[in-house]
Amino acid sequence: MMKLFDVYPLFDVNIVKGQGCKVWDDQGQEYLDLYGGHAVISIGHSHPHYIEKVTEQLNKIGFYSNSVINKLQVELANRLGKICGYDDYQLFLINSGAEANENALKLASFTNGRTRVLSAEKAFHGRTSLAVEVTNNPKIIAPINANGHVTYLPLNDLNAWEQELQKGDVCAVILECIQGVGGIKLATKEFAQGLEKLCKQYNTILICDEIQCGYGRSGKFFAHQWLDIKPDIITVAKGIANGFPMGGVLISPEFEPVYGQLGTTFGGNHLACAAALAVLDVFEGEKLVENADTVGTYLMEELRKINSPHIKDIRGRGLMIGIDLDIPHKDIRQPLIYHEHCFTGCAGTNILRLLPPLCLTKAEADVFIEKLKKVLVSI
Repeated sequence: MMKLFDVYPLFDVNIVKGQGCKVWDDQGQEYLDLYGGHAVISIGHSHPHYIEKVTEQLNKIGFYSNSVINKLQVELANRLGKICGYDDYQLFLINSGAEANENALKLASFTNGRTRVLSAEKAFHGRTSLAVEVTNNPKIIAPINANGHVTYLPLNDLNAWEQELQKGDVCAVILECIQGVGGIKLATKEFAQGLEKLCKQYNTILICDEIQCGYGRSGKFFAHQWLDIKPDIITVAKGIANGFPMGGVLISPEFEPVYGQLGTTFGGNHLACAAALAVLDVFEGEKLVENADTVGTYLMEELRKINSPHIKDIRGRGLMIGIDLDIPHKDIRQPLIYHEHCFTGCAGTNILRLLPPLCLTKAEADVFIEKLKKVLVSI
């Protein structure tokens, strides 16, 4: 019998059903979901409008080639441009966040002919060829990907970035304005604005990786909008289609498309577009970006009230929150799952990462606080 390639350590839980911010295992046990499957579930599990629209599309046609007109792609570009504030940008659709970053970096290199990239220490941008090379984790960079294109620099140290940009050979800067895997570290406004100015000065493309921190999660549509900057290229995925595999690249009007320059087989297929349009419907109808800001602010305020020697720091924006601990995160995360029936994420060795669906309510936030308190007291 063929076996799965064993590269994931798994929790002994089989999730078979979801609704809103809750999921259930095959034994009927209910769990509160504060992780949303790596920030993917944006509008909640099994949202009725999402189910209706995806089913409706599946009953028409699920997929056809990008060599023919697909008006769903045009509709998605129009809708997304309006809701995110970038209606003058261009949209290229693919299947994942890593692909989005691959294509962003390729487009940057096509444009200025350069090959060097600046990335932040502890950055995570994906696991494919260029995306993994700009990811600051040598354990997942295979020798074939270690091609010397990348210089990693400390987040928020503008002088360090300026020294490299002054050399005049930097193709692109790629930046998560809120680092996810890196531990919910936030770029400062001073740093981001200074970096934007330097990129313009040295003809370097500024790419904002909004795959995890974007799509409403921070309480604005994009996390970089808290910093008052406008990148040349924006990459998105995760929450874009609420679990249907999809990614996108938002491209400044200054970039001229060339036939054959980028391409994809599955990207922007009919079913993916229907899912993404349903997400935007729910965003608008239920004001989920605003909810992420309101409930996220409330949740962080309540977390800061917890009197525990194990909590060192609470940081984040909206519903992207890190709880910095003085003990390994597994000491908290495992009892949360197995005893309190609550999913959270992690980063590094000692950070709990909260990335719930954007429909999380204050009442559900309160439930999580009580569950966390129980675990903290028991240690």
